[in-house]
Amino acid sequence: QGQLVESGGGLVRPGGSLRLSCAASGWSFSDYSMAWFRQAPGQEREFVAEISWSGRNTNYADSVKGRFTISRDNNKNTVYLQMNSLEFEDTAVYYCAGEGTRHFPPGEYDLWGQGTQVTVSS
Repeated sequence: QGQLVESGGGLVRPGGSLRLSCAASGWSFSDYSMAWFRQAPGQEREFVAEISWSGRNTNYADSVKGRFTISRDNNKNTVYLQMNSLEFEDTAVYYCAGEGTRHFPPGEYDLWGQGTQVTVSS
């Protein structure tokens, strides 16, 4: 059965950077569209970024555009989220998600990781 494991979260000051990683196992990673979502306390989960199976196509939420970059390494079965110029509002649990289609964007994601906490605080 497929599994996603996120890592790289932590505490960072405003303006700082973090890189999240999500390692996939148990399925054909290169056939999957991948995405990052986040959920802040008391709020609904929201879309952050997504990337096509090849890595050639990406989409971002307006709130992170120009600050965050999603990428993937199909040889390592890993998707990344580079987060720069972090703001207080970026504090959330970040989730990795996958959808078993090369159609992009897939519209929904049905495979989820357990999440990693990102806290932006001075």
